[in-house]
Amino acid sequence: MSRDISIEHRRLKYAATINDESLPETTGSDYELKYVDIGNVDSYGTLHDVVTYQFEDAPSRARRIARHGDVIISTVRTYLQAIAPIEKPPENLIVSTGFAVVRPDSKLFDPGFCKFALRESSFLWEVENRSTGVSYPAINASDLADIRIHLPSLNLQCQIADYLDRETARIDALVAEKERMLALLKEKRAALISRAVTRGLNPDTPLKPSGVDWLGDIPAHWEVMPIKYVATVGNGSTPAVDNVDYWDEDGFPWLNSSVVNADYVKEPSRHVTAKALTECHLPTINPPAVLVGITGQGKTRGMASILTIEATINQHLAFVEPRGERITAEYLRYVLVRAYSFLRSDSDGSGSTKGAITCEQLANFRITLPPENEQVHIVRRIQEGKHVMDRLQQELNSSVRLLKERRAALITAAVIGQINFSPDSKNCRRIENKAIEVNGDSPC
Repeated sequence: MSRDISIEHRRLKYAATINDESLPETTGSDYELKYVDIGNVDSYGTLHDVVTYQFEDAPSRARRIARHGDVIISTVRTYLQAIAPIEKPPENLIVSTGFAVVRPDSKLFDPGFCKFALRESSFLWEVENRSTGVSYPAINASDLADIRIHLPSLNLQCQIADYLDRETARIDALVAEKERMLALLKEKRAALISRAVTRGLNPDTPLKPSGVDWLGDIPAHWEVMPIKYVATVGNGSTPAVDNVDYWDEDGFPWLNSSVVNADYVKEPSRHVTAKALTECHLPTINPPAVLVGITGQGKTRGMASILTIEATINQHLAFVEPRGERITAEYLRYVLVRAYSFLRSDSDGSGSTKGAITCEQLANFRITLPPENEQVHIVRRIQEGKHVMDRLQQELNSSVRLLKERRAALITAAVIGQINFSPDSKNCRRIENKAIEVNGDSPC
């Protein structure tokens, strides 16, 4: 028979200690440690890509000692919710000072329950609400310790933890399967583009060597030539941001490198004045043209988009404007999408330590050039295939998002007492909250 749950609310500092142990500065320089930073904790609370250092080479943040049964919770960039249980770690596991190491009092607080109590929605809200700073919101350990947690009896904590381990594992397996499908879909999209712009649409077309490593064999009637023979390549600049004579909300569209995150550029980043266009030697780019990210180690270097508005650009973008009718902007973009990794590898370290694609490199980059009517058919086939795959991707992303929301709701419902457990068993029943259902079934 089920019963009502009576749950005590207690400040975290009265159920656990925080940051008990740290490596001393006197640690031997050759001491080998396994280091966990915030980026090594995923949204499920799993540690990955743990790095081995000797103490003398380790980041200065590598100081907190974490042991079995502890739970680490990020105190910087708290919106990331980097929270992970420490289970059977190596003796030399060290975590960043960007984490608080929470060590539950075994007489009051079950470690298995702790990892869920610190993911309960009201606790997370308090962490973010008490964080200060805009770009890197952070909370100090004393404020974290002051947040109240739900603390049922130790026996009930164990039941809740066992139940949530089972149910979250089931949800996580579903999410992992859908994420594998998303990865396969991404590979299929890339393969569609790659084959279309290197082999064409007719599998029976005779082939010839292209003479370009990344292209391989291509249809015998296609040409291969540098971009500069069919398009104009150039880049822009950024007018002085503090010069009011250069910026005007009603001025000419100006774009920064973030625009290449979209397939089509339809809106400006900012607007510049006619004076800025003249004095800063900004190019006027007519659509349709292709924009390419050309600087930095981030993903935008090498990415390409179609420009649909008349605009100018900053120095981190290049424009490729087709001349005449030998190549279409849409086809050119798909060729550059296929060439993404090759453009990046050719430009690593060029121009700066961060990597850059120069306009000269881009102009001399050799691409396939089918007849124009064939380019049109290739673009159409790619867009048709992408339309189907984009719809599937949206459905999968929506499903993953719902599963993650249900996982969070299930944790909160169990921790705060919306699920009753029999005093003599680990069976449970759902109480009123349909948000905790997974795939239409009761989680019990």
